[in-house]
Amino acid sequence: MSMDVKGRLIQVLPLQTGTSKAGNSWSKQEFVIETEEQFPKKVCFTLFGDKVSLLEKFSVGDEMEVAFNLESREFNGKWYSNINAWRISPAQSTPEQPNFSRADIPDEIPAPPNNQYDAEAYNDLPF
Repeated sequence: MSMDVKGRLIQVLPLQTGTSKAGNSWSKQEFVIETEEQFPKKVCFTLFGDKVSLLEKFSVGDEMEVAFNLESREFNGKWYSNINAWRISPAQSTPEQPNFSRADIPDEIPAPPNNQYDAEAYNDLPF
């Protein structure tokens, strides 16, 4: 299940490394973003292995979009869930609404035509 969310980076947790029982090295990086909704949520994501480098170009306070997968697993009768990030990109800014002032509104609005000949020139609809 793949999803994405936009938010502001609020915390980067320390990098964790280790070696598995099979002798393979691993690394894990967690980070937290805060969404920009009516009721903002804080979400902690996890990056594994070579994906840890995705976070290097971001600083706390940066706006980002995170693509992630949800995953759950059972251990000793309890269920644990992970939010695994697999892509991080700068958030696309929404275009700002242009600011209009009274000076942008014309003083005169064209008057409707007075006769049939002017009406045909004024209204160029094909029907």
